[in-house]
Amino acid sequence: MPIRTLLLFGGRSAEHEVSILSARSVARAAPKERIEIVPMCIARDGRFVTPERSAKILDDNDKSDAGNSDFSMESWVRTAGIDCVFPLIHGTGGEDGTLQGYLELLGLPYTGSGVTASAIGMDKGHMKHAFAAAKLPLVEFVQVHEHDWHNERERILRAVNNALRLPYFVKPANGGSSVGVTKVKNDQDLGAAIEKAFRFDEKALVERGIDAREIEVAVLGNDDPQASLPGEIIAGREFYDYEDKYVDDKTQLVIPAALPKEKVEEFRRLAVAAFKAIGASGFARVDFFLERGKNRLYLNEINTIPGFTNISMYPKLWEATELKYSRLIERIIELGIERFRARVTRQDGAMKWFDEVKRIV
Repeated sequence: MPIRTLLLFGGRSAEHEVSILSARSVARAAPKERIEIVPMCIARDGRFVTPERSAKILDDNDKSDAGNSDFSMESWVRTAGIDCVFPLIHGTGGEDGTLQGYLELLGLPYTGSGVTASAIGMDKGHMKHAFAAAKLPLVEFVQVHEHDWHNERERILRAVNNALRLPYFVKPANGGSSVGVTKVKNDQDLGAAIEKAFRFDEKALVERGIDAREIEVAVLGNDDPQASLPGEIIAGREFYDYEDKYVDDKTQLVIPAALPKEKVEEFRRLAVAAFKAIGASGFARVDFFLERGKNRLYLNEINTIPGFTNISMYPKLWEATELKYSRLIERIIELGIERFRARVTRQDGAMKWFDEVKRIV
């Protein structure tokens, strides 16, 4: 019997359309004899869309602005016979732990990272603290809270000037696809950049800007994760921002990246270390900087639900590492079920222990 897989896509973030593209690609490429795809969209208004309408959205024959007000996901899933959920909702509400927590409450197996790792992977401040605890190489940064900014602006500006040197990159702590990111070339523009970041989150990060190549590595697995060959992003704009990713379409992907063998192995090793540092599972993409001139490597961030079309970086990295797209989809679903079964076994063991204690008492 094929694995009956609920493919979740859409969501309320800025990456709604990207999520639809990812889901459309997965639905087409999943091996039909082994994976049965049941599509379900979360509309822009946050409501679920019926599987029938969701299939039309994937076929570009319906809109995803509003969900079905009379449809209950909780009621539907009780009799739907779902074996696994494949969330492909990027950004806020999809990869920040909230959706994962909802699926946990429903008792459903799902692909990718759990609640904690998803939340850490989405919050760049917590993410960097986890990387620092694992002694991974990071670019210097200063974290700014909105409340502190409004009350101690001069102190924060001094702290940034003392800790970092221009240029700076300012970004929201929570947000995907470089939304709200500004490159600051002089101190007079720093305040406006921080204010812009606060439009998207209550925390902002100010990082030292470096002249660097952008290298990405795909990671796959649970307890024994493996890393792909590295690939390189060559931005069409000054830096790889939202417009460069989704509007201008001038970005180049170089896979595999032109790197010496020892550097390739360093990227792969550190990608797995980053994956483990936040407790990730299933799949994730890890992004790096390789400083020009000094050839020094810095870890940038981890994405626990990366873009997943057949031309996205994550699948293409695995294709270059000799794992085809259709098999990659199947493997991610298998890993989700494997993780769920391990958790159920552990929970059953814990409940058995409590029952034994009760008998003793």
